[in-house]
Amino acid sequence: MNGEEFRLVSGDYSASVVQRGAALRQLTFRGRDLIVPFDAEAPIPDYRGIIAAPWPNRIADGKYTFDGVDYQVPVNEVGRDCALHGLVFPLDWTLKEHSDSAVVLGCCVGPAPGYPFMLNVTASYRLDEDGLHASVTATNSSRMTAPYGVCPHPYLLAGPAPLDEWILQFPAGKLLEVTPDRLLPRAIRPVEGHEYDFRAPRVIGATEIDHAFTDIVFGEDGRARLIARDPGGTGVGLEWDRNSPWLQVHTADKQPPCPNRLGLAVEPMTCPPDAFNSGQNLVRLAPGASHEASWSIFAA
Repeated sequence: MNGEEFRLVSGDYSASVVQRGAALRQLTFRGRDLIVPFDAEAPIPDYRGIIAAPWPNRIADGKYTFDGVDYQVPVNEVGRDCALHGLVFPLDWTLKEHSDSAVVLGCCVGPAPGYPFMLNVTASYRLDEDGLHASVTATNSSRMTAPYGVCPHPYLLAGPAPLDEWILQFPAGKLLEVTPDRLLPRAIRPVEGHEYDFRAPRVIGATEIDHAFTDIVFGEDGRARLIARDPGGTGVGLEWDRNSPWLQVHTADKQPPCPNRLGLAVEPMTCPPDAFNSGQNLVRLAPGASHEASWSIFAA
């Protein structure tokens, strides 16, 4: 169903990556799941573990204008009339390299309806004693400058307690308010005094989040970090680089009979939702140019 599966092991960490969407299917530390896994023989649910490119999140109505030309990409989120998470997640990526602790997969994006550009995209996963290290590199092999954005889509697991009891912290000073019906951008506002202010660690509680955050504080090493901890003492962290100045956080709220709040979706994004229309932080990838974004997931 999801193509070949590639298993990785290093020390206390193990991982599985599948060809479909170059998706991270499973990541464990000493046998404990750090992400919500999925069945390798069933369709990938809720975009778990995929790479979202050449845009993360949504394009309103699937329509955008780039360098004066109007485009229409297929709408795949019918309920909100949006094009969601790009074009590469349904593809079976090609194996480029595989060792006991690392795998590299690649795919070609476009030309496609509404996206007449051609990108060569490579996803790399590597395990070591510090966790899983991943990166995505896109190179524009077409003759036109291409609009581009990317993010991973893991659902983190801090431990066995319900998500409501987890303690969450991430260094974002602003959030993107969205429309309640379509989750499209409305305004950027400070998190100060807001229920979404997690700059200091605090319990998630009943707070429902499906928002992008920015004004992120990066350390001297050029990386930012989100930490989620279970009250039982276990935890998980995700670290990312400055090429992703946005972070989507989602508490995976679902209506019955779907399983509710199974994990915390954490998606470092190179641009915000609907950036193909707003242009905000949109990567303009010139012919022959490349762009790389990286992140790590680890036990905390």
